[in-house]
Amino acid sequence: MFLLEGSGGYMLNPDTGLFAWTAGIFVVFWFFVIRAAKKPMSDMLSQRNSDIQEALDEAEKARIDMANLKADNAKMIAEAKAEQAQIIADAKATKDQIVEEAKVKATEEAERIMINAKMEIENQKKVAISEVKNQSSLIALAIAERVIKKQLTGNEDQEALANELIENIKLS
Repeated sequence: MFLLEGSGGYMLNPDTGLFAWTAGIFVVFWFFVIRAAKKPMSDMLSQRNSDIQEALDEAEKARIDMANLKADNAKMIAEAKAEQAQIIADAKATKDQIVEEAKVKATEEAERIMINAKMEIENQKKVAISEVKNQSSLIALAIAERVIKKQLTGNEDQEALANELIENIKLS
């Protein structure tokens, strides 16, 4: 109310000159404020746009890198599986080769043992035959010696002596 009661109440009735000056100063003030703020605001907006674009570019690059990594991982997994299959195949082949070599060695060893056994049997047989021949020749010599010593006169005495010697040999 105080403002309304002034000298003549002109506060409520603004003067057009005062209004024009106030409006002019207001426009000039905002012109300078906008002019002063336009460059930093424009720089800030362009900086923000470039930051957003960089972030989008980095996100796209990261997406591409992730896709490449997935592809590389799939490729490495496939290579690892192929290598695993190759290692298993090599191990089976090595196992088969070792088993085959062991069979061959066992067969060769068995053949060698059989040959050695046959040779040993043959040697023992020859030794036994040799001993039998030696014994029979010794027996024949012993018989001949006794026959000569006795100087037997008849066939009957010689046959009886031979039979007696044979019985003595069988007993000893």
